[in-house]
Amino acid sequence: MMRLMTLRNGNKIPQIGLGTWQITDRDLMKQIVCAAYEEGYRLIDTAAAYSNEIAVAKAIANLPREELLLSDKVWNTNRGYEAVQEACRRSLKKLKTDYLDLYLIHWPASGKLYPNWSDINADTWRGMEALYREGLVRAIGVCNFKVHHLKELEKTVEVFPFVNQIEIHPGKNQQEVITYCMDKGILLEASSPLGNGQILKNEDLVSLAEEKGKTVAQICLRWEIQKGLIVIPKTARVQRLRENFSAFDFKLTDSEMEMIDNIPYCGGIGIDSDEVTQFG
Repeated sequence: MMRLMTLRNGNKIPQIGLGTWQITDRDLMKQIVCAAYEEGYRLIDTAAAYSNEIAVAKAIANLPREELLLSDKVWNTNRGYEAVQEACRRSLKKLKTDYLDLYLIHWPASGKLYPNWSDINADTWRGMEALYREGLVRAIGVCNFKVHHLKELEKTVEVFPFVNQIEIHPGKNQQEVITYCMDKGILLEASSPLGNGQILKNEDLVSLAEEKGKTVAQICLRWEIQKGLIVIPKTARVQRLRENFSAFDFKLTDSEMEMIDNIPYCGGIGIDSDEVTQFG
């Protein structure tokens, strides 16, 4: 059975969500979202940069809004106190909703581009706090923030992030960030929980999946779930929805978890939030 996680403000969030990255076709979006809802998904993850907010709006038009948890992200061209608030209002209009359940900063300002990156992040976060106080968003968070980004942000915030969505999957376990966030009461969302697909060919995972009668994808998701992470797998295939959801139906042993912890890096998204320059 799917588990609900609790944010520091008491709000609940499902431990699995539907990622919508690269799904822009409106008919396909509706098919996937409606099928996901029937399977029990309630968390839908989108972003301004995905260019699919209108498609999401059409897909959820006939679903009960109060049962859904809509998560959106502000893009890097809208940094700053005023800009982030204006961006949120544009997203609300596209999604045809009065509020977002979760609103995230998509990327921290990159030190490669901005010597004053910490000031930029702090100013953007003040705008996020304003949206939260106004009630337009029910929880606020970040994506791709490393420990030093969070420590700098902590110096100026009134409301610390509730969520940090980062790339986590076997071969990239991000233990330093996980430990810090858990100590601070920040829930972790695993974006790209299956990496770029290369991890699905890992011999140890293939062997373990065969032993348990599961797919490698289910093993990866189960590893993340047992670590207490929220997983956001993206799929454009209806049949994958049930497969991903079934990661709640079994458990890994401590030794199996440890084995997966120690898998070396074998491919992922590969974007470093400190080094990126093209959109940082």
